[in-house]
Amino acid sequence: MLGLAKRIGARFLLTSTSEVYGDPLEHPQKETYWGHVNPIGVRSCYDEGKRTAETLTMDYHRGAGVEVRIARIFNTYGPRMCLDDGRVVSNFVSQAIRKNPMTVYGDGKQTRSFQYVSDLVDGLVALMESDHIGPFNLGNPGEFTMLELAEVVKETIDSSATIEFKENTADDPHKRKPDISKAKDLLNWEPKISLREGLPLMVNDFRNRILNEDEGKGNK
Repeated sequence: MLGLAKRIGARFLLTSTSEVYGDPLEHPQKETYWGHVNPIGVRSCYDEGKRTAETLTMDYHRGAGVEVRIARIFNTYGPRMCLDDGRVVSNFVSQAIRKNPMTVYGDGKQTRSFQYVSDLVDGLVALMESDHIGPFNLGNPGEFTMLELAEVVKETIDSSATIEFKENTADDPHKRKPDISKAKDLLNWEPKISLREGLPLMVNDFRNRILNEDEGKGNK
Protein backbone atom coordinates (compact mmCIF):
# COMPACT_ATOMS: atom_id res chain seq x y z
CA MET A 1 0.00 0.00 0.00
CA LEU A 2 2.90 2.36 0.70
CA GLY A 3 4.31 1.52 -2.74
CA LEU A 4 0.94 2.30 -4.32
CA ALA A 5 0.70 5.59 -2.38
CA LYS A 6 4.18 6.49 -3.65
CA ARG A 7 3.31 5.72 -7.29
CA ILE A 8 0.03 7.63 -7.42
CA GLY A 9 0.83 10.41 -4.93
CA ALA A 10 -1.87 9.42 -2.42
CA ARG A 11 -2.06 10.37 1.23
CA PHE A 12 -1.57 7.19 3.27
CA LEU A 13 -3.33 6.48 6.59
CA LEU A 14 -1.87 3.86 8.91
CA THR A 15 -4.35 2.66 11.52
CA SER A 16 -1.86 1.56 14.16
CA THR A 17 -2.72 0.51 17.68
CA SER A 18 -2.20 1.19 21.36
CA GLU A 19 -0.56 -2.27 21.43
CA VAL A 20 2.65 -0.61 20.19
CA TYR A 21 3.05 0.44 23.85
CA GLY A 22 2.98 -3.20 24.99
CA ASP A 23 2.61 -3.62 28.75
CA PRO A 24 3.39 0.03 29.51
CA LEU A 25 5.59 1.37 32.27
CA GLU A 26 4.18 4.86 31.59
CA HIS A 27 0.59 5.71 32.50
CA PRO A 28 -1.29 7.21 30.76
CA GLN A 29 0.54 6.60 27.50
CA LYS A 30 1.81 9.56 25.45
CA GLU A 31 2.86 9.30 21.80
CA THR A 32 6.47 9.96 22.86
CA TYR A 33 6.56 6.69 24.87
CA TRP A 34 8.50 3.98 23.01
CA GLY A 35 6.71 1.11 24.66
CA HIS A 36 7.51 -2.05 26.60
CA VAL A 37 7.00 -5.01 24.27
CA ASN A 38 8.10 -8.64 24.44
CA PRO A 39 9.37 -9.27 20.87
CA ILE A 40 9.05 -13.08 21.11
CA GLY A 41 5.84 -13.39 23.15
CA VAL A 42 2.53 -14.88 22.05
CA ARG A 43 1.16 -11.39 21.31
CA SER A 44 4.29 -10.12 19.59
CA CYS A 45 3.19 -10.80 16.00
CA TYR A 46 0.50 -8.13 16.46
CA ASP A 47 2.48 -5.66 18.62
CA GLU A 48 5.66 -5.85 16.57
CA GLY A 49 3.75 -6.05 13.28
CA LYS A 50 2.15 -2.68 14.00
CA ARG A 51 5.44 -1.22 15.24
CA THR A 52 7.11 -2.36 11.99
CA ALA A 53 4.25 -0.84 9.99
CA GLU A 54 4.90 2.51 11.71
CA THR A 55 8.62 2.16 10.89
CA LEU A 56 7.91 1.46 7.21
CA THR A 57 5.40 4.30 7.04
CA MET A 58 7.94 6.80 8.38
CA ASP A 59 10.69 5.40 6.10
CA TYR A 60 8.49 5.95 3.03
CA HIS A 61 7.69 9.45 4.27
CA ARG A 62 11.32 10.40 4.88
CA GLY A 63 12.87 8.49 1.99
CA ALA A 64 10.27 8.83 -0.76
CA GLY A 65 8.25 11.86 0.28
CA VAL A 66 5.00 9.92 0.73
CA GLU A 67 2.40 11.93 2.62
CA VAL A 68 1.48 9.82 5.65
CA ARG A 69 -0.73 9.93 8.75
CA ILE A 70 -0.43 7.59 11.75
CA ALA A 71 -3.23 6.93 14.25
CA ARG A 72 -2.72 4.76 17.33
CA ILE A 73 -6.19 3.40 18.01
CA PHE A 74 -7.22 2.32 21.50
CA ASN A 75 -10.05 -0.17 22.23
CA THR A 76 -13.08 0.70 20.11
CA TYR A 77 -16.60 -0.74 20.19
CA GLY A 78 -19.95 -0.21 18.49
CA PRO A 79 -22.70 -1.77 16.38
CA ARG A 80 -21.92 -4.23 13.56
CA MET A 81 -18.83 -5.71 15.19
CA CYS A 82 -18.43 -9.48 14.80
CA LEU A 83 -20.40 -11.20 17.53
CA ASP A 84 -17.54 -13.56 18.41
CA ASP A 85 -14.42 -11.59 17.50
CA GLY A 86 -12.77 -12.27 20.87
CA ARG A 87 -12.61 -8.58 21.89
CA VAL A 88 -13.61 -8.00 25.46
CA VAL A 89 -16.66 -5.76 24.86
CA SER A 90 -18.04 -8.10 22.16
CA ASN A 91 -17.40 -11.10 24.40
CA PHE A 92 -19.16 -9.64 27.44
CA VAL A 93 -22.14 -8.33 25.45
CA SER A 94 -22.63 -11.58 23.49
CA GLN A 95 -22.25 -13.71 26.61
CA ALA A 96 -24.68 -11.62 28.68
CA ILE A 97 -27.34 -11.62 25.93
CA ARG A 98 -26.97 -15.40 25.50
CA LYS A 99 -27.23 -15.88 29.31
CA ASN A 100 -23.71 -17.28 29.46
CA PRO A 101 -21.21 -16.25 32.16
CA MET A 102 -18.93 -13.35 31.16
CA THR A 103 -15.35 -14.58 30.86
CA VAL A 104 -12.79 -12.54 32.84
CA TYR A 105 -9.14 -13.46 32.46
CA GLY A 106 -6.90 -13.17 35.51
CA ASP A 107 -8.22 -11.13 38.44
CA GLY A 108 -10.07 -8.65 36.22
CA LYS A 109 -8.13 -5.68 37.57
CA GLN A 110 -6.34 -4.95 34.29
CA THR A 111 -7.63 -1.73 32.73
CA ARG A 112 -8.68 -0.66 29.24
CA SER A 113 -10.15 2.51 27.75
CA PHE A 114 -13.15 2.17 25.42
CA GLN A 115 -14.12 4.61 22.68
CA TYR A 116 -17.32 4.53 20.65
CA VAL A 117 -16.81 3.96 16.93
CA SER A 118 -18.22 7.33 15.78
CA ASP A 119 -15.67 9.16 17.95
CA LEU A 120 -12.89 7.18 16.27
CA VAL A 121 -14.24 7.99 12.79
CA ASP A 122 -14.32 11.71 13.67
CA GLY A 123 -10.71 11.45 14.87
CA LEU A 124 -9.51 9.69 11.71
CA VAL A 125 -11.24 12.25 9.48
CA ALA A 126 -9.72 15.11 11.49
CA LEU A 127 -6.28 13.51 11.16
CA MET A 128 -6.58 12.97 7.40
CA GLU A 129 -7.78 16.54 6.86
CA SER A 130 -4.95 18.01 8.98
CA ASP A 131 -1.35 18.82 8.11
CA HIS A 132 0.02 16.66 10.92
CA ILE A 133 1.68 13.27 10.42
CA GLY A 134 1.27 11.90 13.93
CA PRO A 135 1.37 9.51 15.53
CA PHE A 136 -1.80 10.47 17.39
CA ASN A 137 -3.47 8.51 20.17
CA LEU A 138 -7.16 8.11 19.30
CA GLY A 139 -9.01 6.72 22.29
CA ASN A 140 -11.30 7.57 25.16
CA PRO A 141 -9.36 8.34 28.38
CA GLY A 142 -12.16 6.86 30.51
CA GLU A 143 -10.41 3.92 32.19
CA PHE A 144 -12.21 0.77 33.39
CA THR A 145 -11.04 -2.46 34.96
CA MET A 146 -12.45 -5.60 33.35
CA LEU A 147 -14.62 -6.10 36.44
CA GLU A 148 -15.97 -2.54 36.11
CA LEU A 149 -16.72 -3.16 32.42
CA ALA A 150 -18.55 -6.36 33.38
CA GLU A 151 -20.66 -4.36 35.86
CA VAL A 152 -21.61 -1.80 33.18
CA VAL A 153 -22.59 -4.65 30.84
CA LYS A 154 -24.70 -6.19 33.64
CA GLU A 155 -26.43 -2.83 34.26
CA THR A 156 -27.15 -2.49 30.54
CA ILE A 157 -28.23 -6.04 29.67
CA ASP A 158 -29.02 -8.31 32.61
CA SER A 159 -28.47 -7.61 36.30
CA SER A 160 -28.37 -11.37 36.97
CA ALA A 161 -25.43 -11.96 34.60
CA THR A 162 -22.54 -13.86 36.18
CA ILE A 163 -18.75 -13.79 35.80
CA GLU A 164 -16.45 -16.76 35.17
CA PHE A 165 -12.75 -16.30 35.93
CA LYS A 166 -10.14 -17.99 33.76
CA GLU A 167 -6.35 -18.04 33.72
CA ASN A 168 -4.90 -14.90 32.18
CA THR A 169 -3.21 -14.89 28.79
CA ALA A 170 0.53 -14.27 28.54
CA ASP A 171 1.83 -10.68 28.25
CA ASP A 172 -1.64 -9.20 28.83
CA PRO A 173 -1.09 -5.44 29.41
CA HIS A 174 -1.95 -4.42 32.97
CA LYS A 175 -3.01 -0.87 32.09
CA ARG A 176 -4.15 0.99 29.03
CA LYS A 177 -5.17 4.65 28.94
CA PRO A 178 -4.43 7.21 26.23
CA ASP A 179 -3.06 10.68 26.81
CA ILE A 180 -4.96 12.53 24.06
CA SER A 181 -3.64 16.05 24.69
CA LYS A 182 -1.79 16.02 21.35
CA ALA A 183 -4.98 15.20 19.41
CA LYS A 184 -6.89 17.81 21.42
CA ASP A 185 -4.31 20.50 20.68
CA LEU A 186 -3.48 19.77 17.04
CA LEU A 187 -6.64 18.09 15.68
CA ASN A 188 -9.20 19.78 17.94
CA TRP A 189 -10.54 16.29 18.62
CA GLU A 190 -11.71 14.48 21.71
CA PRO A 191 -14.28 11.72 22.23
CA LYS A 192 -17.83 12.75 23.08
CA ILE A 193 -19.59 9.47 23.89
CA SER A 194 -19.11 7.78 27.26
CA LEU A 195 -19.22 4.00 27.73
CA ARG A 196 -22.61 4.20 29.41
CA GLU A 197 -23.98 6.17 26.42
CA GLY A 198 -22.40 4.08 23.68
CA LEU A 199 -22.84 0.58 25.06
CA PRO A 200 -26.67 0.48 24.75
CA LEU A 201 -26.36 1.33 21.03
CA MET A 202 -24.07 -1.66 20.55
CA VAL A 203 -26.25 -3.89 22.74
CA ASN A 204 -29.39 -3.18 20.67
CA ASP A 205 -27.58 -4.24 17.49
CA PHE A 206 -26.06 -7.35 19.10
CA ARG A 207 -29.38 -8.36 20.65
CA ASN A 208 -31.20 -8.16 17.28
CA ARG A 209 -28.53 -10.22 15.51
CA ILE A 210 -28.24 -12.84 18.25
CA LEU A 211 -32.04 -13.27 18.46
CA ASN A 212 -32.26 -13.60 14.66
CA GLU A 213 -29.40 -16.11 14.75
CA ASP A 214 -31.18 -18.14 17.42
CA GLU A 215 -34.47 -18.05 15.47
CA GLY A 216 -32.61 -19.26 12.39
CA LYS A 217 -31.17 -22.19 14.32
CA GLY A 218 -34.63 -23.05 15.64
CA ASN A 219 -36.05 -23.17 12.11
CA LYS A 220 -33.51 -25.74 10.92
